[in-house]
Amino acid sequence: MRTLRQNVVRNNSKNELKRDLKNKLKAVIIFSVLLFSSILTFAHCDTMEGPLITDAKKAISMNNVNIVLKWVPAASEAEIKNAFSQIMKVRVLNDDAKDIADKYFFDTLVRIHRTGEGVAFTGVKPVGVPIDEKVKAADKSIEVGSLTPLKGLVAKDDMPELKERFEKVMSLKNFDVNNVDAGRKFIEAYVEFFKFAEGEAAHASEGCGHSAPSHHQTH
Repeated sequence: MRTLRQNVVRNNSKNELKRDLKNKLKAVIIFSVLLFSSILTFAHCDTMEGPLITDAKKAISMNNVNIVLKWVPAASEAEIKNAFSQIMKVRVLNDDAKDIADKYFFDTLVRIHRTGEGVAFTGVKPVGVPIDEKVKAADKSIEVGSLTPLKGLVAKDDMPELKERFEKVMSLKNFDVNNVDAGRKFIEAYVEFFKFAEGEAAHASEGCGHSAPSHHQTH
């Protein structure tokens, strides 16, 4: 009888362990899906291929911090300017110093940008992180000056509102790189355009994830 009772207890323990493992596995799968979705949504502004890093590289090559200031709140300008001044002095020492200085500036810029939008900074993502199809199409629309790339990806009923936002972006596109206020107005309009294109207009707190490309900076 004692052996039977022990076997029953042992079997119950095994079943409970299996259920526990299954529940944990489900939790891991759900978390992974959510994490991957988050990466797809936000990767555009915090990857090595994204607009912030593209602008950061241009600012360094042209020795002009104004190129990146539009990405951060006015209250954070001093921190960005200070970081930029420091890395410009350090990066000329040697190749190692250059790489370390550049990475520091990239991280600082993206961190402050993300924090300004109330989004946690999780590091600058490497080249090759997947980008949502609508994000790519919205970028292409700005590049070619037409909404054609987004046709078929956005509901027909939403196209009038999308067009209105697109036209606002295009009207602000050709700003002077040294006019930071104008740059920020452009970025704001651009983000709203992207959010609507992706069906995220109601989630303004979700951050840039998809902000403007950097090819419209010197006019």
